[in-house]
Amino acid sequence: MEIKRKKNLFERFANWATIATGSSTAFIIAISVIVIWGITGPIFKYSDTWQLIINTGTTIVTFLMVFLIQKSQNKDSKAIHLKLNEILASHQGASNRMVNLEDLSEKELDQLHKFYVQLSDLAEEEDDITRTHSIDAAKENHNAKLSSFKLKPHYIDARNQRSKSKQSN
Repeated sequence: MEIKRKKNLFERFANWATIATGSSTAFIIAISVIVIWGITGPIFKYSDTWQLIINTGTTIVTFLMVFLIQKSQNKDSKAIHLKLNEILASHQGASNRMVNLEDLSEKELDQLHKFYVQLSDLAEEEDDITRTHSIDAAKENHNAKLSSFKLKPHYIDARNQRSKSKQSN
C-alpha cells in the first residue's frame, strides 16, 4: 500500500524551487543576467540606478534563498536523523541511547566524540583491517538478521500482504 503524502503549498514550492535553483539552467540564467547587466553598463553610463538594479536584485534573491536553503536543509537533516535512528533501533548491538543525539548539549556530544576517538584508536591497533570488518562478517551478520526476522510476525505479515498485492495485479 502506497502512502500518499499531502504537502502544503509552501513545501511543494520549496521542493520545486530547490530543484530549479540547483540546476545548470538556473546557473546559466544567473550568469546571463550578470553578463547582460555588465554589457548595459556603458549604455547607462554606469549610473547609480544601473548599479542599484544589480545590488537590489542580488540582495533580494540572496535573502529569499537563505530561507529556501534552510528549509531544504532542515528537511534533509530530519530525514537523515530518522534513517540513522532506524538503523540504530534495528541493530541489535547498537545502543538506543544514540537515538536523538541531536538533543544533547555540545559538552555531552564532545564527551561522546572522545569515547569514539578512543574506539577508533583501538581499531587502528589491529594489524589487519579486514579481520573485524570483512565481507564475510558482513554477510554473516546479514544472514543472521534475515533468519531472525523471518520468524517474526511483522515480517511474515508484510510478506503475506506483498504476495496478495502481487496476485491482485
